[in-house]
Amino acid sequence: MSARVEVHGHTVSPEHYIDGARVGSPTTFEDRSPIDGSLLANVCRGDAATADAAIGAAVRAFPAWSALGPEGRAPYLHRLAELIDAHVDHIAEVECWDMAMLERSLKARVIGRGARNFRAYADLSCEYEERLWQSNGTTNRVVRNSSGPAVVITPWNAPFMLSTWKTAPALAAGCTVVLKPAEWSPLSCSMLFDLVDQAGFPPGVFNLVQGIGEEVGAALVADTRVRRLSFTGSPETARHIGHAGAENIVPFTAELGGKNPFLVFADADLDAAAAKAALQYDDAGQVCLSGTRLLVEESVADDFLARFHAQVDRHVLGDPHDEATTISPLIHPDHLARVSGFVERARSAGDEIVRGGQQPDIGGLWYEPTLIRPQSNDSEVVQHEVFGPVLTIQTFATEAEAIELANSTAYGLSGILFTGSAERADRIGRAVRAGTFWVNCFLVRDLTAPFGGAGISGIGREGGDFALDFYSDLKTLQILDGTVS
Repeated sequence: MSARVEVHGHTVSPEHYIDGARVGSPTTFEDRSPIDGSLLANVCRGDAATADAAIGAAVRAFPAWSALGPEGRAPYLHRLAELIDAHVDHIAEVECWDMAMLERSLKARVIGRGARNFRAYADLSCEYEERLWQSNGTTNRVVRNSSGPAVVITPWNAPFMLSTWKTAPALAAGCTVVLKPAEWSPLSCSMLFDLVDQAGFPPGVFNLVQGIGEEVGAALVADTRVRRLSFTGSPETARHIGHAGAENIVPFTAELGGKNPFLVFADADLDAAAAKAALQYDDAGQVCLSGTRLLVEESVADDFLARFHAQVDRHVLGDPHDEATTISPLIHPDHLARVSGFVERARSAGDEIVRGGQQPDIGGLWYEPTLIRPQSNDSEVVQHEVFGPVLTIQTFATEAEAIELANSTAYGLSGILFTGSAERADRIGRAVRAGTFWVNCFLVRDLTAPFGGAGISGIGREGGDFALDFYSDLKTLQILDGTVS
């Protein structure tokens, strides 16, 4: 019988899940709620032996799992999706305590996305059509072979959804998986593996390892038996993982955050633009895709800013369980120190704090929605990802200047544009360096579209067939015409 802990009315396992069973560790780490600092669980702290056991299980399970083919694997993924749908509220309530994202958002759209991920990739894998063509007297086919055991390391923001986003295509493609969630918010991922168990996945196909990145994470990515690595997090950590993957010649995909431009032209619907800009503070700004650099045409900058302030004034900082709350606390005291450090350094450098710039009277891990007008485009707060409720505002006079500013950081994850001109939307959409570019909207996603970043925002693409191809070894079969029947 595995150990369980009570998390505000829900039982959660703090243990690993390896080879179809819960497995403990002799040491643990504390997991505390960002909402009130309360201890949620002492979570098992994996080590090199834990990593070895999980990868060993994935290696043993791989031949049979890959041999099932897409149609044989799909029923497992669909059963898991059904179980997620049946447990959305329970998972959302635990993740709210663990990560502090708004509970209503988790219940309405975020956790259910996990079920959609498993369904979508199960179906896409089954629908794959081998490319077939004739050349040089031969018939050619491109087939997908499952690549082997995969290690997936996911971030602390939206942990359940982002874990399913990565593991669903890996499993659908026939890989076995070892998932390591972030140590700041691991509990909803553990709940996923209760459902994996109920769905009847064969032992070793889908494994969970808890622990600290520098310890068990490092052991996982360095293992020579691993054939794919996927990571979401910081560029600094990605460099270490990428180095480990390069040592073993292992393909690596990474989504590494952004410093995304939010462009507003004079011909835009300024009310819509201001409302969407104010929404960049959602989830306390802990969203990699957020448009944190407001770039506004000079002629409408004052008008836009007045509308923006009116929208931000509607935000309510408070308990993420409360329906009235729109901004929740930051994830961890260390992260609060990081965010406030950026603002204090900007203040000391002479950047103008237009609004916010401090913690509110309620204390805790909350931070006020902050807007900064930098003295220079080279300011630290412009060039580096803060990952908190901190935006900057700059103006431009021409379209060329707007594009230059948009492309002036090392990042290239996403971009947002508000304009009434279809021609401008096409020109700027093509010119801005970004993996995803939204025009007059934000966070509208299609699971079949490629997702990823340019520059230090990442390597490779996830989504649709792009993800399934990553977790596969593509093979060309070439048969001399007339020699087989």
